[in-house]
Amino acid sequence: MKALVYHGTTRIEWEDVPPPPAPGAGRALLEVAACGICGSDMHGYHGHDPRRVPPMIMGHEAAGVVRGGALDGQRVALNPFLDCGHCAACLAGAPQLCEAQANIGLPPNAGAFAGLVAAPERNLVPIPDDMPFTTAALAEPVAVSVHAVAIGMRALGRPLSTARLVVLGGGAIGLTTALVLIAEGAGEVVLIETNPARRATAAAASARLRAVAPEEAPPAGSADMIFDAVGAAATRAQAFALARRGGVIVHSGLLPGSDGTDVRALTLRELSFLGAYCYSMADFRQALALLQARALGALDWVEQRPMSEGSRAFADIDAGRVAAAKVILTT
Repeated sequence: MKALVYHGTTRIEWEDVPPPPAPGAGRALLEVAACGICGSDMHGYHGHDPRRVPPMIMGHEAAGVVRGGALDGQRVALNPFLDCGHCAACLAGAPQLCEAQANIGLPPNAGAFAGLVAAPERNLVPIPDDMPFTTAALAEPVAVSVHAVAIGMRALGRPLSTARLVVLGGGAIGLTTALVLIAEGAGEVVLIETNPARRATAAAASARLRAVAPEEAPPAGSADMIFDAVGAAATRAQAFALARRGGVIVHSGLLPGSDGTDVRALTLRELSFLGAYCYSMADFRQALALLQARALGALDWVEQRPMSEGSRAFADIDAGRVAAAKVILTT
């Protein structure tokens, strides 16, 4: 079969590889129809993720048709998050806290930038016949945002419609976080993004979303809740600067380091600084429900490209030549 193979820093090639072996009990093959490029895939592309060891097949935001097993022939979205299913965290419905967690698209599990990918049947969620595969492939990043928003709403303790809300970052996680907030009842969401093309894309996604450059951010100390979907030193510092007394910061960015974290402000202003990582299966199903209900709008912020041109897509994202918040590769 054909697959995009990561061979090292900024080197991805479309080439022939052996298909996955026949799956055992409780597992199936997914014939991939669509797979999104995640920010974590870009970290691997740059050689910044020690978990992504070349040569390997990345990709985890996928949808397609099941081949074999109990779900044979069904159209599904792939939940790529693998958990043990029996530890205290898993039994409590919080598999993102499982100590034995793994992911499709991280060694030793081959990813979905390929014609076929192996997965546990319990991670394959059926989708309606009228849902495009490219829409279903958004379930994974939207689930990340659903989970982050739920964490923030619990800490905020009052309706979103009464709060000033800011999202840092206009990539897929930042934009979908803003759209999930709006779907959950937010009045206006301010999204701060450095790239002007991405700002324009975000502004067009919803009339209740205001996309601005960092220098046009709301006044310091004016935001009730901030979502940092980047996780860089600059965005962490801006999040702490924006938070009003008693405010909430939800950190879902995965860049390394802790620079920008203001522990003195955390104490003196009684801020809540919360991490949000991945999602539960309930979050994943809620993401699919939002997408099915078209609660996130027209999804005009998605760009589709053939998977055979995936190497160019990675290079274009890296060079800032892509205005879309999400690029989805199709087979």
